[in-house]
Amino acid sequence: MNIVGSLEHCSPHLRWDFFLWPQYNVVNSVHVAVLSSECFVNNDEYFLSFQLVGLAIIVLSVWMITDPTFYVRMAQDESSYHTGIYIFLAVGVLMFVVGFLGCCGAYRESPCMLVSFFCFLLIIVVAEIAAGVWAYSNRDGLEKYVESTVRLTVQDEYGVVDTRTQTFDAIQKELHCCGVTGPRDWAGSKFNTEGKSTLDVSVSSILQKYSIPTSCCREGTDEELCKIAVKTSIGAQITNIIYSEGCVTKLLDTLKSHMSIVVGVGIGIGVIECLGLIFSLILCCGIRNMDRYKA
Repeated sequence: MNIVGSLEHCSPHLRWDFFLWPQYNVVNSVHVAVLSSECFVNNDEYFLSFQLVGLAIIVLSVWMITDPTFYVRMAQDESSYHTGIYIFLAVGVLMFVVGFLGCCGAYRESPCMLVSFFCFLLIIVVAEIAAGVWAYSNRDGLEKYVESTVRLTVQDEYGVVDTRTQTFDAIQKELHCCGVTGPRDWAGSKFNTEGKSTLDVSVSSILQKYSIPTSCCREGTDEELCKIAVKTSIGAQITNIIYSEGCVTKLLDTLKSHMSIVVGVGIGIGVIECLGLIFSLILCCGIRNMDRYKA
């Protein structure tokens, strides 16, 4: 007795959607039917989703490289940020190539391409799991790391490194904050010494004067009034035109509030990738068994 399923509507490319494994001889050549993965999803459209995910990662990476206003820049120093983004970009390119292999392998019914798709996708999944474990194990150090990075930006990079300046200006304007823990953090920063002569620096030091970035002024403040308010001195009372709260706490709260979204998207992509591993193996085995059965 042979158990053979025939569901022609499941696959436009394969003539059978149940593949026979005759080696499982239970009672008088009983055959075990294995349903093709295309009965669950359309193979070409499913593998195309990997290309779309890869393309989305590539676009996001390029955006993060060219747009200096991403808050996540403040979670690490400039060199580490760019290294991480380029790795993220490489993952996107690899995902796009993997999706192409899957599409071609499903359309051409090529076991070689499907095995390549499986191997590359497995590498990506393992790398993502490793990155997730590392991030989870280092989550307690996020606060200290962000604080040290913000302090470095305020003291040494603001007004010197253009990208850091633009990023921190955006943070101060949008989060309504100023400095690391407050506006007085700008005293003694390179923002007040960069591009000035030694005489100007000496005079400012004697008079204990310093400037605060105009991005610390409250929204809607007159521009001329803001320019006057940002000129202050050590010990002087800072006007309420300037934001009084520091940026570290607000930045951490913002990053943590978006963490659940990042985790959710990561889990969703992980589920799609795991299904891709399963379906590619089922389809590959099905094609080989079909060829063996026809022979």
